[in-house]
Amino acid sequence: MPIKLPSSSLPAFDVLSREGVSVMSADQAAVQDIRPLRIALLNLMPKKIQTENQFARLIGATPLQIELSLIRMSEHRTKTTAAEHMAEFYQPFQDVKDQKFDGLIITGAPIEHLPFNDVTYWDELREVMDWTQSNVHSTFGVCWGGMAMINYFHGVKKHLLDDKLFGCYRHCNLDETSPYLRGFSDDCVIPVSRWTEMRQDEIDAADGLKTLLGSEESGPCLVEDDAHRALYIFNHFEYDSTSLKDEYDRDVAAGVAINVPVNYYPNDDPTQKPLNRWRSHAHQLYGNWINKIYQTTPFDMEQIGA
Repeated sequence: MPIKLPSSSLPAFDVLSREGVSVMSADQAAVQDIRPLRIALLNLMPKKIQTENQFARLIGATPLQIELSLIRMSEHRTKTTAAEHMAEFYQPFQDVKDQKFDGLIITGAPIEHLPFNDVTYWDELREVMDWTQSNVHSTFGVCWGGMAMINYFHGVKKHLLDDKLFGCYRHCNLDETSPYLRGFSDDCVIPVSRWTEMRQDEIDAADGLKTLLGSEESGPCLVEDDAHRALYIFNHFEYDSTSLKDEYDRDVAAGVAINVPVNYYPNDDPTQKPLNRWRSHAHQLYGNWINKIYQTTPFDMEQIGA
């Protein structure tokens, strides 16, 4: 089944169509006698369109019909995406908070150096996280979004690093029986790009958390929070093949001190074309998440969160 995007004029519609991902318009979706899964993307990243493409690509690759909604923080205004794009495709959270969703993705944000309470939209994001418990069947917090959720619900702190964790790090499968890791190898490579970390001993000390993927070099990665019907991932399965290259080239051009991303370029040579070694596991994880939602979400959406 295809993914139903907010509009056929959304840039992701053409991008995914060219990649062979099955997409459909609202008119096409209306003639199918099934209930699509309603998945919302709370997009906190500055490059909105790139992030839309990345997550739509992953959640649109399953056999199920997905209806994607794009959400923004109500008062925060992005400076890096055209106002026309935001007005046409995004709804402020305050306009959708009476709705129910089968799934919600909360993205990362380039504000990890700030204490949570200093983030301008922290109060509304706290409202969003409370709202997930009554209006969302399953929530996926990504990078800073995951750090915010695990901090809010469990008090687990993020810690600043002396050096940026930057590159592709090998992670161990810590629970091969987890439905979220069905089909996973014993280890996998995941892109990492962050200045902060969550610590495994503090996650272990919190009630009800289970680490599913972790790395000796980059620490815990994927954490299940069953009580809050949530997953937290601190790294970037959704990244494009060139995402780390784009970050590296940006910093080099700006004269910012940055290490070559580890285990990314062949022979760690930035003149070479980077290799994507995470694509299959990225599709596996998000496909497993969508499947778990499909297996457990109520058919009557009014029962979500009951």
